[in-house]
Amino acid sequence: MTFMTSVDEIVVQPPHTVTWRVHIDRSMWVGGVRGLMLQALHPLAMRGVWQNSDFQKDPFGRLRRTADFVGRVTFGSPQEADEIGRRVRGIHRALRVDDPRTGRTHRVDDPELLLWVHCAEVSSYLEVARRGGLRITDAAADRYLREQRRSATYVGLHEEDVPGSMAEMRDYFTGMRSTLEVVPESAATVRFLLWPAMPEGLRFLTPGKPAYFPFGALCYYTLPQWARRMYGVLPEVPGPAVTAALRAFRLTMNTVPERAYEHAFMGSTRDMLAGARQRLGVAGYDLSRGLMGLTDPRRWPAGLTRTG
Repeated sequence: MTFMTSVDEIVVQPPHTVTWRVHIDRSMWVGGVRGLMLQALHPLAMRGVWQNSDFQKDPFGRLRRTADFVGRVTFGSPQEADEIGRRVRGIHRALRVDDPRTGRTHRVDDPELLLWVHCAEVSSYLEVARRGGLRITDAAADRYLREQRRSATYVGLHEEDVPGSMAEMRDYFTGMRSTLEVVPESAATVRFLLWPAMPEGLRFLTPGKPAYFPFGALCYYTLPQWARRMYGVLPEVPGPAVTAALRAFRLTMNTVPERAYEHAFMGSTRDMLAGARQRLGVAGYDLSRGLMGLTDPRRWPAGLTRTG
């Protein structure tokens, strides 16, 4: 499904894409944490995080940086996406991860590791959004994964090496299962995401920290059953209860005013989104309901028509 009028110079993923619908949805916060929990099952990928970041001290910082990257390769201009892609590839190129079992040193930008991180993230975003009530058909889910092949190129992967359909993604995870394991870093990561330390700038929120646990538990319970069985951190609860909680979270978060909601992001992310609003407004999009409102085709410019 394409448009007669190109908007490729306005944003990387235009409002008519499935990516826009998924990534503008507030369920992304659950999907993001779920993605981190899923990523942690790859021993080498997890050790790479622990050896090369301050994740243990500031898990929220990592989540916000991930949100910044995803935002720029979705709502940013092509130039902004290219710039952050170069930055991320440069950082990864310089980093190494030591495997204590084999004594070998691996590159962080090893395509196998990059692909695992990509698939854990995008599958989490998609599955959480659909389970949370965002209406996406199987055909649209396939389109989302095809669109995400482009995002994968910004971290250094080749489009043809990335799953581009639900079937391909299922096959990928099936093939990876034998390599996954709960190493000490994995278990510590999940426990940490269920009960994180507050970074210095948010220490004033520590008294309210117990309120975070239900959110962390919700992220955990949205993991695939096989992943939860590997971790065994929390007792199982009925699937319908998890779905109901996820839908309630999504509906509640989607009612938060857009400008207030964006305070959860880094300042640079907010600036990027403001730039996207400006460019889309100049192009004739109706932004009276913000970026979220652009999931409604009635808010697109007159004469912008679909083909196919």
